[in-house]
Amino acid sequence: MSESMPVAWHIGTRSPDNGGNCVEAGPILDGSGRVAVRDSKDRAAATLVYPAAGWSAFVSGIKHGEFG
Repeated sequence: MSESMPVAWHIGTRSPDNGGNCVEAGPILDGSGRVAVRDSKDRAAATLVYPAAGWSAFVSGIKHGEFG
């Protein structure tokens, strides 16, 4: 992902408040619907980018307990 591409980052709601194992995700603000995901402890590391449909399926799976 290009460093110049703006992302509206949000820390995961299940991440601890003490800065522990946190994941940040947010929409890429280019109108594509893609979502970027990164480790909040190492923001300079690789950022994963998911297409809108893939991210939606992942979130739906989490909500329905498919990964538990």
